[in-house]
Amino acid sequence: MNYQVKTLFFSATGNTKKVVGTIADKLSAAAGGKPARTVDFTLPDGRKEPAVFSKEDLVVVGIPVYAGRIPNLLLPYLNSVRGNGALAVAVVTYGNRNYDDALSELRGLLEEHGFSVIAGGAFIGEHSFSTTLGKGRPDAEDLAAAGHFGKEIAGKIARGDLQEPFTVPGNYPPLPYYQPRDKDGNAVSILKVIPKTLDSCTKCGLCARICPMGSIDADDPSGITGKCTKCCACVKYCPVEAKYFDDPGYLWHKQELEEKYTVPARMPEYYL
Repeated sequence: MNYQVKTLFFSATGNTKKVVGTIADKLSAAAGGKPARTVDFTLPDGRKEPAVFSKEDLVVVGIPVYAGRIPNLLLPYLNSVRGNGALAVAVVTYGNRNYDDALSELRGLLEEHGFSVIAGGAFIGEHSFSTTLGKGRPDAEDLAAAGHFGKEIAGKIARGDLQEPFTVPGNYPPLPYYQPRDKDGNAVSILKVIPKTLDSCTKCGLCARICPMGSIDADDPSGITGKCTKCCACVKYCPVEAKYFDDPGYLWHKQELEEKYTVPARMPEYYL
């Protein structure tokens, strides 16, 4: 397999990075052991220049699912990426509810921008809102499945089956984003909801450094200067647990997700 394996991903809390990296490792082994090259566009600096690939590349592209689709704030960057005939593997991670149209959307977007998509997969990661929904995922079994997926892709390439048709679930163009609803069934918007900060904050600056949108003021972490994706990296990684959300619509949606979708545990799915 004579390709340079590369990864292209957004991974605010590390789940997508783990899955994509595991798949890429298996592909790299099949390509002679050359380490995969990484394009991580999680932080603002990673999105300053578009990623450009070539027909010599095999790119594992990983995106988390937000409301059943690709996060809308990532679309401008993803629309700047150029495949130029590179092979691609489309991967999405989601918090045990559903990935809806996200995998189909990612595949379609990649194909529109010059990639030849030869496989696609959906894997479970701990939900950004929760520590119980998808808790501990991706776990050892998930990563074993990701490794097996990587081996299957390598086999497909070795057999020369690159033009073999395959389908993934979902609509393309995708349907509208999943809309949370309150107890009475009315639509709830949490797009403008931002995290709050307790007085226990030590102003260590970690939340500002890891915010994917660069929206947290490093000098005053209670200040939100831009958009918030609700990735919850600031909440989950704060060393003194000073970040939190208190918006009623957000909290109801979080509770509803945990009550409805914690069980049964969803399993990885892949298509090639």
